[in-house]
Amino acid sequence: MKKIILCFALIMVGTIMAQEVPLVTNVFARNNINLNGKWNYVVDPLENGYYDYRLMPFQTNGFFENKKFNTAELQEYDLDTSPLMDIPSDWNSKDNRLFFYEGTVWFKKDFVYKKSASTKGILYFGAVNYDAKVYVNGKLVGNHVGGYTPFNFDVTNVLVDGNNFVVVKVDNKRHKDNVPTVNMDWWNYGGITREVVLSQVPITYIEDYLVQLDKTKEGVISGWVKLNSVVAKQTITLSIPELKIKKQVVTDSNGMAYFELKANPVLWTPESPKLYDISISKFDDSITDAIGFRTIKTVGKEIFLNGKKVFLRGISIHEEAPFRQGRAWSKEDAITLLTWAKELGCNYVRLAHYPHNETMVREAEKMGLMVWSEVPVYWTISWTNTDTYNNAERQLHDMIYRDKNRCAVVIWSIANETPHGDDRDIFLSKLAKYARTQDSTRLISMAMEVTKSNNNINTLKDNMSDFVDVISFNSYLGWYRGTNESCKLMQWVIPYNKPVIISEFGGEALQGLHGDKTKRWTEEYQEELYIQNTQMFDRIDGLAGISPWILVDFKSPRRQLPRIQDFFNRKGLISSSGIKKKAFYVMKDWYKKKEMEYK
Repeated sequence: MKKIILCFALIMVGTIMAQEVPLVTNVFARNNINLNGKWNYVVDPLENGYYDYRLMPFQTNGFFENKKFNTAELQEYDLDTSPLMDIPSDWNSKDNRLFFYEGTVWFKKDFVYKKSASTKGILYFGAVNYDAKVYVNGKLVGNHVGGYTPFNFDVTNVLVDGNNFVVVKVDNKRHKDNVPTVNMDWWNYGGITREVVLSQVPITYIEDYLVQLDKTKEGVISGWVKLNSVVAKQTITLSIPELKIKKQVVTDSNGMAYFELKANPVLWTPESPKLYDISISKFDDSITDAIGFRTIKTVGKEIFLNGKKVFLRGISIHEEAPFRQGRAWSKEDAITLLTWAKELGCNYVRLAHYPHNETMVREAEKMGLMVWSEVPVYWTISWTNTDTYNNAERQLHDMIYRDKNRCAVVIWSIANETPHGDDRDIFLSKLAKYARTQDSTRLISMAMEVTKSNNNINTLKDNMSDFVDVISFNSYLGWYRGTNESCKLMQWVIPYNKPVIISEFGGEALQGLHGDKTKRWTEEYQEELYIQNTQMFDRIDGLAGISPWILVDFKSPRRQLPRIQDFFNRKGLISSSGIKKKAFYVMKDWYKKKEMEYK
């Protein structure tokens, strides 16, 4: 058991049992009670609601019980009369007192549930940052570690008919052995940051499924359906009406049903992002989805989408809400950000530096944007710590598990800007190999660093090149080293017969600050940086894509320069208030040229 990920895989409370269970795939297509909305919250920097004065965890009388006190009892907290916060959200942007806060906050929500002998209740969280302890009706149902991936608990046996309540202890303190570690360049937004639902499913339900073009057989759609229980001889019906497909399959002794279907679907492309309505059902359970079909592969130094050479015209994006800042989570947030990417001329987005919310990925798919999805193995983490590796592997597993049916996802990324070394190579090579066991149909990459430079020659050398399909690296010529002018003479040596993606480049500019193109922080400096860098990139052999850093200015505690940064990383092509900078149009013009080259 990997204790860093699931400290309480099975909790016994008398005769009551609660359990973290495999993710309910496509949870938002189920019969759900929506638990978004107003939640009470209590800020608890000393964790008084969890530990007694001897620093021992409470068995009773903790905040999780939400006890109803009488006037004769000592009462020093009351979740019911505490302030309210909108969920999903983050406390840093919702409560001015908590702008920099890292620690524990308790959240509580009341709901009504109608028990049924024929259904289960699965409590689903899209994400909680970072360490979540979840209680239902005062009983601990589980603990989840990791701030950007979904998790759910089977809470059937702790629910009661009528009034219920859920309490979540959320702790976003950074620790050296976490993933990410203590050092990062984005805001550590704390809270219940994505949607919460109580899914009502049959006792035996469709837990998971895979529907995709067969990797080896042309004109075949293949896949499988998995039940939550090892129940044989269950009839499953797969229907794709537009392709005139209706197929019945029967589960085996493992609760699995496999299928192969002859079909020639219209393939998904950025220009025509075709999705097919599908349904998967059994006599008491039915799910619908919209699924696209495409192929992605590399040949030598080129990337091929559906057998056609493609250049990935991209942009990097943080999961930060446009205009209002704070953690993004809604469909409206996703559409705004992705519309800006489309206006830039993108056919691809790098969702950095962690798995983004499911809505973001689905909207990208609908809009015709290929996706690079990444786990937060970022900078220098604890390479030799077993629990740290298990944490990273679990996040990688959950990212792939959730989005394996999203044809827009073409790259799984296992790391960003990690320092070279034997321990790091062992850690990351294991992650890469594990990713392939979970999905052999997509490309594997990571954002490397250029570590060797001799005069005007940059050489990329990284032992991880053997384990990835695409060589990706971050380059900040003109900002962290060199000048914009030095781009004119720079040559690149990339000694691998694989496609190359510039996963990051850029420089900061305060929108509205103007001056000479040699003056840092001005729009003109950033504009010139983009002009010189894109001209340099045209000389890189095997260049197959690029994702500048970054679409929109975002919050970062590292960026403190008064009247310029003010806790924003200003590398965005668009300001935090939604105004496009001059460099946006340089990139747009370059992408237009690339689009014409690849037609």
